Amino acid sequence: MTTGVKRLTLSSLRYLLVVAATLLLLFPVYIMVSTSLKFEVDAFSSPPKWLFRPTLENYVAVLGKAGFFRFFVNSVIVSLSSTAATVLVAALAAYPLARNRFSGKRAVVGATLFLRMIPPVILVVPVYVFFNSIRLTNGRLALFVIYTALNLPFNIWILRTFIMDLPYELDESAFIDGCSPFAVFAKIVLPLLAPAIAIASVFSFRLAWNEFILSLVLTNRATRTLPVAVSLYITDTGTEWGKITAIATIIAIPAFIFTFSAARSLITGLTAGAVKG
Repeated sequence: MTTGVKRLTLSSLRYLLVVAATLLLLFPVYIMVSTSLKFEVDAFSSPPKWLFRPTLENYVAVLGKAGFFRFFVNSVIVSLSSTAATVLVAALAAYPLARNRFSGKRAVVGATLFLRMIPPVILVVPVYVFFNSIRLTNGRLALFVIYTALNLPFNIWILRTFIMDLPYELDESAFIDGCSPFAVFAKIVLPLLAPAIAIASVFSFRLAWNEFILSLVLTNRATRTLPVAVSLYITDTGTEWGKITAIATIIAIPAFIFTFSAARSLITGLTAGAVKG
């Protein structure tokens, strides 16, 4: 077998492997979307129907349900506000952790990663007791605070790693020109953190947008978010899978849009850095 044939064979195998992995990952998404477009009789058919007459009745029922728009607005407000706060606070914390030396620095850095390992479900009871004691339950503010706190450790770790990769000579040049430490951070370091901020924003938004258990405990009927609204279709008479998959598809769309928008920003930032370098 010649070298050219070997390369073509290996390239074909890699391509097939990528296609197979992509189809495998997209299969649950296809099941979700296809089920949302089925009549109830088709959704519960056995064996499953791969060819069926699509319908939008599940989406009409979900979108027409009282409170859906309010749930959507709650999710948008909580997710975007907590993401913005998380990235801002994490950047302010990551800069001194990356540039300064002080006693206990290793312990602080290690604690940020350790806190990220704690599953949110473990925090449900203590978080509810704490917020209930200060009367912050049944509102969006409690979700804003807890989502920001949950996302901070991982974001600090990401941003600190990126800042450490930036040449310290940039800071020194700015100091020589008379810039204060905050001015150096705002004018020199922060613009170069676009790729890291994109990554941090994606992780923060997805956690806040998709989180269920804390939102269930800390909100009421007026302040619940979209993931909690999914549970409304699990009733005593059965589980309405068509409506559940419809609202799940609606929930997934903003997350996909935000992720791909941030991904484009990430690619742009990396490309610009490569050109300037």
